[in-house]
Amino acid sequence: MAETTPTEAMVAEVMAELAALEDPKIREVNEKHGDDHGVNLSKLRALAKQLKTQQELACQLWKTGDTAARLLAILICRPKAFERDELDVMLREARTPKVHDWLVNYVVKKNPHSEELRLAWSADPDPVVASAGWALTTERVAKKPEGLDLAGLLDVIEAEMKDAPDRLQWAMNHCLAQIGIEHAEHRARAINIGERLEVLKDYPTSPGCTSPFAPTWITEMVRRQHDK
Repeated sequence: MAETTPTEAMVAEVMAELAALEDPKIREVNEKHGDDHGVNLSKLRALAKQLKTQQELACQLWKTGDTAARLLAILICRPKAFERDELDVMLREARTPKVHDWLVNYVVKKNPHSEELRLAWSADPDPVVASAGWALTTERVAKKPEGLDLAGLLDVIEAEMKDAPDRLQWAMNHCLAQIGIEHAEHRARAINIGERLEVLKDYPTSPGCTSPFAPTWITEMVRRQHDK
């Protein structure tokens, strides 16, 4: 019989801890958003803090395919340690919204291959993969806009956002808002596109939160910047 490696024993131990944290009520809420896990995220973060960075364990947890284990893997991995193709495979495997978002925000954005992946994913026929490309583009619009064709991005958003599938539409809309917020010279056009397409216009927004409807979002964030 093959000897159990420390990592296999660790994986079993961590999976047992995650199972103990499972809460049916949390799972019920998460499943409405397409996330199949029932672990409180504060408790998940506390467990990650306890485990600290462990790249090999993170890779093994990812391989389990379990959503809570994958979220934990993202928190304890070393983002710069992944090769471009590894991240491409991982993104295509990350079919639940939370795993997808965390992978893009916590790992891909910190990886040296992020720009290469941004370009490849933005042109991908899979709308969920393309949404990751748009999320990375939104990051660049805000932090490193040099070299981006902002007018060209607005052309694509204007032509494609209205009929895009949900996740892709959401990511394009975020990019539209970010262009309007950060780049005054494109603001009027960004607001105009949002007003004409009416994407997320009736999205239910909790009191105290800003609507994701781009014209409202842009106007509110610009107002806050001026008030600072």
